[in-house]
Amino acid sequence: MEIIPYESRYAEDFRLLNEAWLEKYFVVEPYDSKLLSQCDDIIIKPGGFIFFIRIANKIVGTAAYIFKSKGVFELGKMAVDPAFQGRNLGQKLMVYMLEFAQKHHWDKIILYSSTKLKNALYIYKKHGFIEVPLESNLPYDRSDIKMELNLK
Repeated sequence: MEIIPYESRYAEDFRLLNEAWLEKYFVVEPYDSKLLSQCDDIIIKPGGFIFFIRIANKIVGTAAYIFKSKGVFELGKMAVDPAFQGRNLGQKLMVYMLEFAQKHHWDKIILYSSTKLKNALYIYKKHGFIEVPLESNLPYDRSDIKMELNLK
């Protein structure tokens, strides 16, 4: 297992992994479709990052940091292929993502989630994320919780 940075040749893997996850638990919303189909323009070019879990030359997981403002990024688009779940790959990816943010001396990571996702919320809390008030005009209809991790 290795965690690798984004390359445009993996854009389709990013889209497919996330769409599969969204369709399993929710629906693919218009904002999701835009992000997933235009990840170079919407995530990478403005200063964001996408990472992948690769096992034997197969992309089996992903996560992204979406630039919000100087030192503030949204953690999102985390997904692991169902055939590879149960191997703690999501946990390993989360640790990698947090170490990446600390190495770059960011101020804060935010994320939007759903209280339906008990396991995900447990992982976020385990890593120090705390619930904060939701703002209006949320990026996702499914979101009913916002969390953040202050890194300073």
